[in-house]
Amino acid sequence: MEEKDTNSKKLYYSISEVAAMFNLNESTLRFWEKEFNIIRPRKSEKGTRFYKTEDIEAIRLIYYLVKERGMTLAGARQKLKDNKDTTVKQEEIVNRLKQIKAELLSIRDAFDALENEQQP
Repeated sequence: MEEKDTNSKKLYYSISEVAAMFNLNESTLRFWEKEFNIIRPRKSEKGTRFYKTEDIEAIRLIYYLVKERGMTLAGARQKLKDNKDTTVKQEEIVNRLKQIKAELLSIRDAFDALENEQQP
């Protein structure tokens, strides 16, 4: 999942921006919005969606359950209904571990590059 930083000062994101964050189709986001009541983007009179940070966090959680854990939509919906707090904590832990792995791989690559420079 190619995620972009959602910690910026931006208040609202378009559906295309959110779709790009998770490498999803816009139609998938619209479908998930119907299937999960935790995604509630603001809509203009013309129907344009504006996603808040809370919506993006809900999408991140659903993405984790459906795309990374391989759950069905019904299974993900039940998991969120039964045990949302634990699921949120698990997703946060998995996300942090992925960040640590990326940092470690980056450090390894930097060491490899230094080592290659020092070889005659």
